[in-house]
Amino acid sequence: MPRLFTGLIDAWRDGYGWADFRKDVMAGLTVGIVAVPLAMALAIATGVPPQHGLYTAIVAGFIIAVTGGSRFNISGPTAAFVVILFPIVQQYGLGGLLLATLMSGVILVALGAARLGVLIQFVPYPVVLGFTAGIAVVIATLQIPDFLGLQDVAPGEHYIENVAAIIVAMGSLDPMQLAIGALTLAVLLVWPRLRLPIPAPLVGLLAGAVAAYLVNLWLGDGGPAVETIASRFSWEIDGVAGSGVPPVAPSPVLPWLFPGPDGQPLQLSFGLVSALIGPAFAIAMLAAIESLLCATVADGMTRTRHDPNAELIGQGLGNIAVPFFGGITATAAIARTATNVRSGARSPVAAIVHALVVLLAVVSLAGLLGLVPMAALAALLFVVAWNMSEARHFLQTLRSAPPGDVAVLLVCFLLTVIFDMVLAVAVGIGLASVLFIRRMAMLTHASRLAPGSEADMGGLPPGAVVYDVNGPLFFGAAEKAVSSMRVVDRDIRLVILDMVDVPSIDGTALTALKTLSDEMRVHGISLIYTGLTPRQIVKLRRAGIRKVRGRLTYCRTRSRAVAIATRWLAGESQCPEDSRPR
Repeated sequence: MPRLFTGLIDAWRDGYGWADFRKDVMAGLTVGIVAVPLAMALAIATGVPPQHGLYTAIVAGFIIAVTGGSRFNISGPTAAFVVILFPIVQQYGLGGLLLATLMSGVILVALGAARLGVLIQFVPYPVVLGFTAGIAVVIATLQIPDFLGLQDVAPGEHYIENVAAIIVAMGSLDPMQLAIGALTLAVLLVWPRLRLPIPAPLVGLLAGAVAAYLVNLWLGDGGPAVETIASRFSWEIDGVAGSGVPPVAPSPVLPWLFPGPDGQPLQLSFGLVSALIGPAFAIAMLAAIESLLCATVADGMTRTRHDPNAELIGQGLGNIAVPFFGGITATAAIARTATNVRSGARSPVAAIVHALVVLLAVVSLAGLLGLVPMAALAALLFVVAWNMSEARHFLQTLRSAPPGDVAVLLVCFLLTVIFDMVLAVAVGIGLASVLFIRRMAMLTHASRLAPGSEADMGGLPPGAVVYDVNGPLFFGAAEKAVSSMRVVDRDIRLVILDMVDVPSIDGTALTALKTLSDEMRVHGISLIYTGLTPRQIVKLRRAGIRKVRGRLTYCRTRSRAVAIATRWLAGESQCPEDSRPR
């Protein structure tokens, strides 16, 4: 079982002191301020009220920081999940999303317990870049209605439907909301250039909120011209109702008591759990990829090393617990983690402080959070989507990568946008695997050596040939390599296969070699293997390729094989050394 709490333990072993604690507190304050608007915006983009995103940052952010394997990861709702979670909410409601999150947490714990964290590194970069860029496009598109103030745009499950609905609703564009969104977007883009310590999201949303408040105050009783969180969302807790974000800390509740797609409490059943297995697995895979990529980025920035299996278990525990407090799916967020590192974080204490800052904002500033305009949140998500898209790397890959990698990138991107990320990742990894097999197969070959071309081939008798086999013999390359060794010269009576440059042999290659041996025996051609490792010899024996006096044997060196070939072809019996068991 992998260790837990490795992030905290490693920081403590490195000599954690009060100076480190102060730096963690300052970093946690900075990231917490950034996380509040992002958590609300991402929850709304997912299709649920904003408080569920805040609860995610509080509960999951705290648990993952304490139990995970990275010192610097900041966990909470992330933009990458929007394209997966939004359809779940549309089909199964908030209760279905929380149940799927719980199931994904169990899968993540199982992955970490099985020590499969290292497998995530085998996801090809074009696949990751393709689906993240596709997710960015989807997120940005979903924000257009709020940014432009469009009316009656019912979000659908498919990208094409949403684009069509936006086009139809363009006649209802609200110039006032567009102006608020444009103001927020301008502040978000310009503020970082000033290099001031105050986070850009805080300044941008504050500017948008002030502008929206003044506009709504100026219009008076004519109704709010600029829609805000308070005007769109309402809540009711223990008979007390309100608008915007409820000013209470997250409290325990059973996930299946939240509403389903019909607005009624979810009906927990075996059929529902079965239907959510697929979405839960997709959530778990994306959470694993996102969190471990984030930890790797943090390691590169800080020259530390994370524990991938402990991180997966921590992420799993966070996602198991958070639905019982009304939170949605959580994973490590690269942008917030990078902000954490740049702010001087030293340990997971910074992530713990970040969760406490979000909690403080919920219980004390809920009324002010309700004043944030929807257009401003849309502008914030535009910036998140742009940063997530890695447009510069995307274009650079298109220009410089091999054609196969470009094809994988474009296929993943288009499938993510048009269909969904699960299909994109599955197809992308499949295509990347096929490309890898093809490239490896091209490296594997068998060539016939000319007599006397090598120093250890001196004295090669007439009727004998040497084939030099290079590269791994596996299912993608075995038939190609073996077919080139089939003898068509009737004067050939013995073949030496030099396998010293063959690092591995799989089952398909063993079958091909067995077929080759049988063919040579039928034609009366003897066969000598040289350069095999003891493990490879065992594999050949198990496949039925065994020594036969005067017909088939193994030896260590090519020069020894030439000596044995000379004796066999001269009609001599097998030499004692050749007959010794190995």
